[in-house]
Amino acid sequence: MTEESRKNIFVIGLDESNLPTLHAVPDADGYRFHQLLTIDELQGGEVSVPDLLDRARTVLNAFDGKIDAIVGYWDFPVSTLVPLLGAEYGTLTTSLESMVKCEHKYWSRLEQEKVIDEHPRFGRVDLESDDPKPPPGVDFPMWLKPALSYSSELAYGVADMDEFREAVASIREGISRVGRPFDHVLGLLELPPEMRGVGGQVCLAEEAMTGLQVAVEGYVHDGEVTVYGVLDSINYPDSSSFLRHQYPSTLPAPVIAQLHDVSRRTMKQIGMEEATFSIEYFYDPKTGTVSLLEINPRHSQSHAELFDFVDGAPNHHRMISLALGRDPALPAGQGPYRVAAKWYYRWFGEGRVHQVPTPEEIARIEREIPGVRIDVVPEEGQRLSSVPQQDSYSYEVAHIFTGGDDEDELRSKFDRCVAALGLSFDETAPGGRGLKSD
Repeated sequence: MTEESRKNIFVIGLDESNLPTLHAVPDADGYRFHQLLTIDELQGGEVSVPDLLDRARTVLNAFDGKIDAIVGYWDFPVSTLVPLLGAEYGTLTTSLESMVKCEHKYWSRLEQEKVIDEHPRFGRVDLESDDPKPPPGVDFPMWLKPALSYSSELAYGVADMDEFREAVASIREGISRVGRPFDHVLGLLELPPEMRGVGGQVCLAEEAMTGLQVAVEGYVHDGEVTVYGVLDSINYPDSSSFLRHQYPSTLPAPVIAQLHDVSRRTMKQIGMEEATFSIEYFYDPKTGTVSLLEINPRHSQSHAELFDFVDGAPNHHRMISLALGRDPALPAGQGPYRVAAKWYYRWFGEGRVHQVPTPEEIARIEREIPGVRIDVVPEEGQRLSSVPQQDSYSYEVAHIFTGGDDEDELRSKFDRCVAALGLSFDETAPGGRGLKSD
């Protein structure tokens, strides 16, 4: 293959940790991946969509070659930059409206209730009120969350009015960082009557869901919605913070079939085209009910290794194929392992992290324990509270991916990796981090 025949794929927010999985997709030798904006530019401080568009245009206009695809696997603003830039540079994407219908949690609920019953009772909270109250018909325990946030920032579980007021105060203080630029994006759309005047700085209240968490990954191609993977999401004991995502799901076949059906109906209503998605659900084995938590208008980059371990190709493949106008279908179960997991090694108190291994030391651990990959999140000596994109209850200190023949092997490899990393913490504050996060 000649250099001129390779496809030029611009990845918004291309990061080092995803390069190995991007290069592991089928036909990767026919692609050239180009970074379009950095993670710091996209998520540091208050976001300005016009500024980000200008920076991206500068890079794209200076490129001496054909721009074959513009893709991204992060949430806002990446999710909205993809269709905006696609419209300008003639690359294949879904519509901006379909992206925003997923990202805006309140608008998303309005669309869901038109076609499914598998969602909690919900409503808006008036942040401007001197004495805000839960919406009518929404009972405690409930979750409060902005219309848009990063990695569950400002999402709180509350059990009574005292916790409700505390959560409202926190959301009021921080909602503008992402909400204000989201207002700009909403201003680019012709909104339906039920969304006029709502804006991006709105707080949503939803009744708490119970049961097992599960994630569905899929895509829309030629008008057909396809679900290609269902994963179990397991929390730390007595916590709402993830311990691991495990693929494939161990839920009964009828439940998985229901998840497929609800996902198809929902994404048809959203109107997404030629794009990947991931949807988070709760399944309550006591009642047999399924409840939709939220829709993400992109595949989960954090699951890439899991699909590679089990199916033989990272889920990035679907994103790239769709952006190039190709059918992204692949057979399942072609990888070296029967099951795989992404583990979240967390710390539940404040502190500084020490003895962070070097890249060479991490590579040695990965060689010594086959079927693992490790990403350490904080840097040497960094205070955990300064690490960005954390939830409201814990700190992620490492992501550990493991593949194996069964769950016991996954857990054994995780334990061995934690021991081999040898991270230590000082100045640790007792207890957790206040209100629990979603």
